Amino acid sequence: MEQTLNGEGVASASLQAANPASPASPAGTSPQAASAPGAPRPVRVLVADDQDLVRSGFRMILSSYDGIEVVGEARDGEQAVQLAERLRPDVVLMDIRMPRVNGIDATRAIRSNVALADVQVLILTTFDLDEYVYDALSAGAGGFLLKDAEPDEIASAVRVVAAGEALIEPSITRRLIETFVAARPGVPAGAAARGIDQLTEREREILTLVARGLNNDQIGERLFISPATVKTHLARIMAKLDAHDRAQLVVRAYESGLVKPGVA
Repeated sequence: MEQTLNGEGVASASLQAANPASPASPAGTSPQAASAPGAPRPVRVLVADDQDLVRSGFRMILSSYDGIEVVGEARDGEQAVQLAERLRPDVVLMDIRMPRVNGIDATRAIRSNVALADVQVLILTTFDLDEYVYDALSAGAGGFLLKDAEPDEIASAVRVVAAGEALIEPSITRRLIETFVAARPGVPAGAAARGIDQLTEREREILTLVARGLNNDQIGERLFISPATVKTHLARIMAKLDAHDRAQLVVRAYESGLVKPGVA
């Protein structure tokens, strides 16, 4: 059952009103429990945006795809965190500029909560080069999505992030990271490099290729190792750098100086 929060923080059911033909789930029944026996578990999405039309638009788009279910809507970052804790969605579509708590702080709150370790965040933005998107990636977002993206792109992005992958392969994301690492003072060199010196030569090599936008298969081909071995190395790199996902690894690689902006 889709949920949203009103100004007083009280949950209210809105899916029934949006789709009167669909039966309401019994009180206290989770969406998974209400699914048909043996049916694949859908990707559960929470949409957070302060504009009603934007939220409704994403809900309509995503609900038209098999295997994706919009389970809630939030009008600001504070509500997004509250609903993430309550509904445990797979993905939060998070706008950056929202009242009370912005999308960056909400992303940080979700990604730093161990109870929400499986909740991924996909940032919504109007511009492809938005300095706040870089901050959101640093806070733990798995990637970003333009609000005017095509429906198929939106659905694909949700599925990619839900699977634990980061939207770092498109050149636009690399350009965003390179632009702001080059233009901003950034974090102190010592803090940025923390953990890098703990990496083995092979791990540094893999981190560099991740920052360049290569996926596991491509890295494996380049280094003559299996994708499974790449995945094992990545898990160790994330642990050493205290990174939640590939997007944060890319940020760490640029901020530490391991990868230089504009250098192929």
